[in-house]
Order: sequence, then structure tokens, then C-alpha cells
Amino acid sequence: MDRTQKAAVIDEVAQQIQEAEAIYAVDYRGASVPQAAELRARLREADATFRVVKNTLTERAADKAGAEGLKAYLDGPTALTFVRGDAAAAAKALSDFRRASGLLEFKGGWMNSEPLSPEQMDAIARLPTREVLYGRLVGMVASPLTGLASALNGLIGGLARQLSQIAEQGLVGGDAPAPAAEAPAAEEAPPAEEAAPEEPAAEAAPAEDSPPAEGDTDSQTETEKE
Repeated sequence: MDRTQKAAVIDEVAQQIQEAEAIYAVDYRGASVPQAAELRARLREADATFRVVKNTLTERAADKAGAEGLKAYLDGPTALTFVRGDAAAAAKALSDFRRASGLLEFKGGWMNSEPLSPEQMDAIARLPTREVLYGRLVGMVASPLTGLASALNGLIGGLARQLSQIAEQGLVGGDAPAPAAEAPAAEEAPPAEEAAPEEPAAEAAPAEDSPPAEGDTDSQTETEKE
């Protein structure tokens, strides 16, 4: 590789360092070509790139990108994983491959302009992936809405049942029963019979021969004497 090619590689690696959300350094010794291809395929799903570059060139790229802390992990055979997508998903892919193959010793990494220890890489690999976190967030947001919708449905259903019962009782709508008849008023007393017209008082019957007054007695006596 001539100087021009080396300069191009340094520029390219420096750009990858600057654009990466995280960088993981691993010892790749013992990994076969098919295994490396399989790992690269897993990492692409997390929008990450697995790359092996000479340590001297990577050190110069780290200096150019302002990631001097990454140089501490460039000792011995080292492969770098440049993560542009989900840092947890990429770390999990590396961890799963290491567990299945017994290869890929974690050396450390670089994230948010700070170095990462191998223990921190393991911790990141145990984090939920971005998709899982999104799913949990959606569930948290949807749960109160679901409860609210359920409560509203219950309220509307209860109101509908009450209205139905009211309608059945005829308290609303055109089928309302006629109001209860008022108690019949006390029967009016029949009009008093008209008083029979008073009959004219009977003429006084002539009194029976009443004894004549004393004066009349004398006159009658005198008459009889004549």
C-alpha cells in the first residue's frame, strides 16, 4: 500500500469515526472468513460496519477525528465496529457471536466522545434494543388511552341501558303513559228538591155556633118573649 492509499484509508476511517454513534474494538483472532461474513451480516441489520485496519493507520485516523482515547485499544489484532444505528443492537450482535463461537474478546470502545471499557460494552449489549424501547413506549402511551376508551365505552353503554329502561317505562318519547287520573271529585249533592209552592191558606171555616154574646142573649130573649 503506497502513501496515497494509506492517506485515503486514514481519511476514510477518520470519517467513519466522526459519523459513528459508537465504536467497538474487539480481538478477532481465530475468526474464520465465513464467521466474519456472518458477523458482518448481523451487524448490517443494526446499521453497523465491521472493519479490520492496521493499527498504525487507525491511530492516525483517531488523531485526525479527535478520538485519541480510542488508541488505547489498538494493541494486537483489532477489528473495529462502526455503529451508525442502534448501539445496543450492535453490541448485542457482537455478544451473541462471542457466546456462540467463543471468539471476539471485547477490548473497549468509544461513545459520546468518551472511552468505553469492556464491562461497559457488556452492559450496553444487555440493554433493550431501540425497537424494544419503542414498543414499550408505544405500550405506555397506548395503555392510558385504552383505559380511557374502555371507561368511555362503559359509560356510554351504561347510559344507553338507562335510556332504554326509561324508554321501556314510557317516560320518554311518544309512548309516555297518560298521567294518572285525578281522584274523582266528591259527587255533587243532587240539587235540593224545590220546595213545593205553598198552598194558599184555607179560608177559615165558619166557627160553630158560638154562644151569643151577652147583649145578643138579651135581644134574643126579648124576641122570644114577643
